[in-house]
Amino acid sequence: MERLLIVAALTAVIHFTNTLAYAVRISGVRTRRLATAFSLFNVIFLVASTANTIQAPILASMVELVIKTGQDQAGVRLADAQLIDSAAYQVLLASLGQNVRVVILAATVGTLIAAALIPAFVNIFNRAILLFEETGSVPRMLGMIIFSPRKFMNIGGQNYLPGGISFKNAVKRKIAIPKTFLFLNIIVTGIYTTGILSAIYAGALFPGFRSTATLLSAVVNGIATILAATVVEPTAAAITDQAIREDLGEEDVKQMVFYLTLTRILGTVFAQLIFLPSAYLVKHVATLLA
Repeated sequence: MERLLIVAALTAVIHFTNTLAYAVRISGVRTRRLATAFSLFNVIFLVASTANTIQAPILASMVELVIKTGQDQAGVRLADAQLIDSAAYQVLLASLGQNVRVVILAATVGTLIAAALIPAFVNIFNRAILLFEETGSVPRMLGMIIFSPRKFMNIGGQNYLPGGISFKNAVKRKIAIPKTFLFLNIIVTGIYTTGILSAIYAGALFPGFRSTATLLSAVVNGIATILAATVVEPTAAAITDQAIREDLGEEDVKQMVFYLTLTRILGTVFAQLIFLPSAYLVKHVATLLA
């Protein structure tokens, strides 16, 4: 249970941080400093990267524990096929599957929390961008935020986003962004959310080649990366650039961020549906490689 809670918390942090990345586009448009905004966000993104690095081995250890427990319960060393077909191991697999679904649920929770905090984050990040220009150094900027929070909050005067009302106004407008782009964001998020989870679960389905199955997560996530790099990110970047050039308004970017966040939430729910099919697909590919 302790391992499960740690993995769930790390997963929530990863998706929380990735969702807040959408807010950076609003800050970039509002301050006209998009490159600086993304550069500063990379400091925050290190948190997600660190969480991702810690998460994977803990997940792998959960699978190792299931396999070891299954063999111990059998009392003798069983071949993969015999182990998987045993009633006791099926119970362990079902329990592991439920644990993985809890982790996916944590991804949804992290995304929902980030969605609620996007207006506040934009407000804070606007000030962070202006503070960075004043200090010229990330360490000095962080020091001022920590030790002089009042001065930090006074930077930029009234340069802030007026909370959720601003987003409500943007959403009420007719959707001006491609619907295919939003649909693909659901697919990309779903694959990304379940990629490593399905691959690691596939290792429990194919114990003898669990390392092969786990490493295939790179292939699964690669599909999501290709879709994101060819369809989702270029469209989001184009809309953001048009807003900076004032061909589009800031409201269009807010609307885009709202729907990207919404489809990201739906994507984590979609991950629940494709978790097991993806795991069996990875198992099949691992079987072919074996």
